[in-house]
Amino acid sequence: MPISRRHLLFTVAAALPWPAARAATALQLPTVYDDAIDPAPYLVSEKYDGVRGHWDGATLRFRSGREVPAPAWFSAALPRTPLDGELWLGRGRFDELSGTVRRRVPVDAEWRALRYMVFELPEREGTFAERAQRIVEIAAQQRGSPMVAVAQAPVADRAALQWRLADTIANGGEGLVLHLASAAYRPGRSDVTMKLKPERDAEAVVVGHRVGQGRLAGQLGALELRTPDGRTFLVGSGFSDAQRRAPPPLGSVVTYRCRELTSTGLPRFATFLRPHDAF
Repeated sequence: MPISRRHLLFTVAAALPWPAARAATALQLPTVYDDAIDPAPYLVSEKYDGVRGHWDGATLRFRSGREVPAPAWFSAALPRTPLDGELWLGRGRFDELSGTVRRRVPVDAEWRALRYMVFELPEREGTFAERAQRIVEIAAQQRGSPMVAVAQAPVADRAALQWRLADTIANGGEGLVLHLASAAYRPGRSDVTMKLKPERDAEAVVVGHRVGQGRLAGQLGALELRTPDGRTFLVGSGFSDAQRRAPPPLGSVVTYRCRELTSTGLPRFATFLRPHDAF
């Protein structure tokens, strides 16, 4: 059913707090690559547009800490070693993947198409290069397992890195991840892991709904978002028809994408990507 006009009226919600972080496993998180950084000391892999999955050796969990409702056979096929990676269905198939991993009752046929793209060993010592090699060895021992070792490779310089990024994007990929080859595992966000994409992704809180006009009359026209530093801006594109009929609620966190920032630091050409707290 179309949402009511009253529900879509622009709402100023400056009093809404930034939602508290959920209790979650302390994982290693990437920063954004800076062109001034020499990529030669790093190993580079594709950034998979999937759903983060942490395997503690017995249970598969989302980044939020909630248990992933995976089929028993899927979990049974994974090694007893803690792993970190992305549940992945293929390039450009995130929406389909999202539907699969969020079902309380998993559908076997859907899960058999998934792969668990592993890029870290959270509890293992040594350098990242050593951990990456161990991931390859573990994956080779898992016959019939959904586990796949993410391919890691060095690049000679910035030009080689940009060439690889362009090639990945041209073939439908999302971007790249750089891992400092000499680094020990470090939970939290730091430059030992960096992501490189042609566009910026970020999160913001929904503080208002704007009513659409024309063919969007009676539906969502744009979301008003507030960044963690208190700036507000509108996002009017990137929504599915279903999302325009039932938009993300006030106070929820969403991920948006933009090409660049304005001189005042606001997103330019921002588009809605997905609800951030779905997992």
